[in-house]
Amino acid sequence: MNPIDLRSDTVTRPTPAMREAMLRAEVGDDVYGEDPTVNALQQRMATDLGFDAGLFAPSGTQANLLALLAHCQRGDEYIVGMDAHTYRYEGGGAAVFGSIQPQPLPQGEDGRMSLEAVEAAIKPVDPHFARTKLLCLENTWHGRPMPHAYLRDARALCDRRGLAFHLDGARLYNAAVADGVAPRELARDFDSVSVCLSKGLGAPVGSVLLGSHALIESAKRWRKVAGGGMRQAGILAAACLHALDHHVERLADDHRRAAQLADGLRALGIAVAAQHTNMVFIDIPNERLDAFRKHMDTAGIRMSIGYTPRIRMVTHLDIDDAAIARTLEAFRAFAG
Repeated sequence: MNPIDLRSDTVTRPTPAMREAMLRAEVGDDVYGEDPTVNALQQRMATDLGFDAGLFAPSGTQANLLALLAHCQRGDEYIVGMDAHTYRYEGGGAAVFGSIQPQPLPQGEDGRMSLEAVEAAIKPVDPHFARTKLLCLENTWHGRPMPHAYLRDARALCDRRGLAFHLDGARLYNAAVADGVAPRELARDFDSVSVCLSKGLGAPVGSVLLGSHALIESAKRWRKVAGGGMRQAGILAAACLHALDHHVERLADDHRRAAQLADGLRALGIAVAAQHTNMVFIDIPNERLDAFRKHMDTAGIRMSIGYTPRIRMVTHLDIDDAAIARTLEAFRAFAG
């Protein structure tokens, strides 16, 4: 019995058609700027999202790091949510590589920081303080699309206070599909955006950082410093282009299946904390976590089960309707 992997949408495998596109990819040396498929991907993303230029990076973590290093210098700081990926889950790269100080702020359930708190956190121009240069947001947030009005208000704040504005848009396309808008509508307020192609869109590797020509030139240097300069990377970029051509609209299927999973769990009496886009969050009592972990392992259902009640499940390219039905059956056996 094949396992059903709900840990993340990063676990997807290339489809046969994507593998064929990778096989046919025209390649060159990307460090010299000579890989035509990488160049096509970068230009495609820049055009689609409304930026001057793009830069292909091996991961979303590196794409975000390059943005922070390009926007900030040693002794600068960026304002970020205290649970945001760029702050909590990316190894402290901005501090390690760039001597850039994070200024984390509390977030609400929907991921928003109070803009009043953001403004209050901006440091005076004074040698006692780090220089506040950048505000970072994330979309989606635990699967939840960021409200458009909040993005506009944050942009206005950055303009008023002279801050740059970066978006960790790892799942930007999920937000766009959920909101029924073009992705560029969600990117338009930002000075830079990073987008993962290796999550819901199903490419095996790769993210793209978008920004001005000057920012991308700076990021390109930092990519080399960080070891992200790849050579015949067009094989990977071809998978990303295939994903953009064939896997964007189908994100709605992931969202539908996540909603179907959440509804089925509620019917079984499972505590569903939230469901947005392709993510479902449930709460399992602490005293039942060990039994739940063993039960799901036996049933071949893989999910990230830690030592707290909150558990995330993520639908993706490799989860079909039969997988949802089998997952619900496993929960039914556990609940019964």
